[in-house]
Amino acid sequence: MLSFIGLVAASPVFLVVTLLLAIANQGKPFFFQLRPGKDGRIFRIVKFKTMNDKRDGHGNLLPDAQRLTAVGRFVRKTSLDEIPQLINVLKGDMSLIGPRPLLVEYLPLYSKEQSRRHEVRPGITGWAQVNGRNALGWQQKFAHDVWYVDHLSFALDLKILFMTVMKVFKSEGITQQGQATMEKFTGNN
Repeated sequence: MLSFIGLVAASPVFLVVTLLLAIANQGKPFFFQLRPGKDGRIFRIVKFKTMNDKRDGHGNLLPDAQRLTAVGRFVRKTSLDEIPQLINVLKGDMSLIGPRPLLVEYLPLYSKEQSRRHEVRPGITGWAQVNGRNALGWQQKFAHDVWYVDHLSFALDLKILFMTVMKVFKSEGITQQGQATMEKFTGNN
């Protein structure tokens, strides 16, 4: 219900951001990617596309920092890129609160403890996001995700929702030091 209300309330912003990103990204305002959800079930996440598809002379994508558009930088800074995920919540793939859905390629790299993050539905925001977001290292992020799984409650979800609103207004922890996006997880070794 909250997702539906959020989509309706955000629809004017949704339309403006869609238009601006369509212009910045040659008609492609959305980014789709497969992600693991509850119990590792794969679903297709939808986000606003904040980076273009520019490539080097060999056909390889340029580094993220070079592909981040001006509009995309603003959309990320204000966390507006997360709005389309309300559709994933409506479909039941995600929840408003839970561990962020990461890349499918990370699944075999998790320790048994880290994979516990998939015992609940992934969320648009979560305990790791309000405790550092992309400024956290992978081990800290996974520890927060598992802590959330072990302490799941309605009161905790309300606290995370409130803390998320505060973090968005302060623009804290959006990027990792020296990076436009979070560095890739390469395992526990």
